[in-house]
Amino acid sequence: MISLLHHSDSGGMTMQERKAWHMNGFGALLLGTAAFVGAALLFISSDEFALGAAGYVLGSLLLLASLILFSALTIVQPNQAKVITFFGRYKGTVTDSGLWLVMPFSAKSQVSLKVRNFNSQKLKVNDASGNPVEIAAVVVFRVTDTARASFEVDDYETFVEIQSETAIRHLAAQYPYDTYEDASAVSLRGNADEVSSRLLAELQERLTVAGVEVLETRLSHLAYAPEIAGAMLQRQQAEAIVSARQKIVDGAVGMVESALKQLEARGVVLDEERRAAMINNLMVAIVSERGTTPVINAGTLYN
Repeated sequence: MISLLHHSDSGGMTMQERKAWHMNGFGALLLGTAAFVGAALLFISSDEFALGAAGYVLGSLLLLASLILFSALTIVQPNQAKVITFFGRYKGTVTDSGLWLVMPFSAKSQVSLKVRNFNSQKLKVNDASGNPVEIAAVVVFRVTDTARASFEVDDYETFVEIQSETAIRHLAAQYPYDTYEDASAVSLRGNADEVSSRLLAELQERLTVAGVEVLETRLSHLAYAPEIAGAMLQRQQAEAIVSARQKIVDGAVGMVESALKQLEARGVVLDEERRAAMINNLMVAIVSERGTTPVINAGTLYN
């Protein structure tokens, strides 16, 4: 049995879920129906059989008994729970599905235990570099403590939505959209799994008070804001071109070195000027975006 209340770290009292007393309700349903029928028969036949006031009194007692039994019946659907309160006091939660007899004249509020998704809106926020970005996330959650979900917050579904968007905004401001100078740094675009894990941990901390367990979080949308999207696209294209050029140059240098070594291995000796001219021609031919036009030198480099 889980205790009803416990002291939180801040010294306050926090509601916790506990099981409510309940028993099979089919017997109570039959008994209540029989009491109601018996009361009706007594009211109808009291005058006919000369039962007098005794018949009416007994009928009233049977009617009261049937009303008490009917008020104590509740139906719990699969993956649903009924939170039982009696005159403002929490008496427990019934999570077993079926027809149950609980405390008479108690209020029974339903809480869903199903796994649900919350898809946030596209939020516009500045990242760690100050660039405006659009970000959205999907949050998968379920209620694990019906008492907290019912009594610690006004509406746990609205609480999940607001806290999720708050956590997403806070997370987006902690990381840059992308890292250009330092490839090892964490970014929203390049480290989606790590960012999602951080979002899950932060969101779980925020939603524990509402008795909600966060099962998964994923970024569903991530892009630069429209006003800077064009400039950032040009920057990405320029960086891609520079990176590709760097690889081409590195490859060309390696090819030229290999060509010179092969020439030396075959006994072809070049002086410094011819060596420089050959390196220049090979680099131009390899690195150039367009096909090179060969030029036949009929003379020598020294004429």
